[in-house]
Amino acid sequence: MKKGNSSKRRRRSQFLETWDRLKKSPAAVISLCFILILVLCSLCSEYIAPYDYAQQNLTETFQFPSLTHWMGTDNLGRDLFSRLLVGGKMSLLVSFLSVGMSVIVSLVVGSTVGYFGGLYDTIVMRILDVFMAIPSMLLSILVAVTLGTGTFNTAVAIAIGGIPALSRTLRSAVLPLRDEEYIEAAKASGAGSLWIIKEHILPNTLAPLIVQISLRLGQSIIVIASLSFVGLGVQPPTPEWGNILASGQSYIRTFWPLITFPGILIGLSMLSFNLLGDGLRDALDPKLK
Repeated sequence: MKKGNSSKRRRRSQFLETWDRLKKSPAAVISLCFILILVLCSLCSEYIAPYDYAQQNLTETFQFPSLTHWMGTDNLGRDLFSRLLVGGKMSLLVSFLSVGMSVIVSLVVGSTVGYFGGLYDTIVMRILDVFMAIPSMLLSILVAVTLGTGTFNTAVAIAIGGIPALSRTLRSAVLPLRDEEYIEAAKASGAGSLWIIKEHILPNTLAPLIVQISLRLGQSIIVIASLSFVGLGVQPPTPEWGNILASGQSYIRTFWPLITFPGILIGLSMLSFNLLGDGLRDALDPKLK
């Protein structure tokens, strides 16, 4: 019981130390607040949206921002603010789903190749090098074309595009750990390789993993929007920031709200995740402790 309480206190103190260092970066704190607000608004979009996102009113098309429609209306008279709220929920859903899938696969690949090494490491890394030779955006497009459109297929396409880089990052974090004394002690005590990876290797790669997750979430936002913009992502009538942006490209000269507001949300979301990732990297850096 005392051992469990001491480990809990140690984890809590580590969390508080990380939070104290993170607070020293105003950009990271502001970004974190923006992300939390964005996630909260997206989760509650069905309750706080003033209008039905699919409700058309052809007598109110191309309305500029007003007290009635805070961000105006689109070419079919649908409230743009309501559509962006629901579209944010879809963008974040696909982003978290895609990053989650890529992290799970990368944890298995990166930890095992880094720990076992040898021929297995050589073969897997050469395969990853082939995929890394293809830009991640282009790789996601190729997978999306193969699998077809849809929410889940879009998440899979983005996840596959992010696996090579994330696997290499985890491998580089595992390599210096496998020769540590506590790993040798675990081996000498008869512990199995998989147990060592689960209990000793993976917990010590959490810091770079958390940073990479934050950065990947920011990259995923722009990739999702790009795929939807070219018609390979989330399909209308389901709103998503990318397809809302695509619907306004024909009116870029005559009606700025349809392009401006989704573009601002995409840019701010990507910037916030990247700034948070930079702040977490500094906060989790053992050299700064």
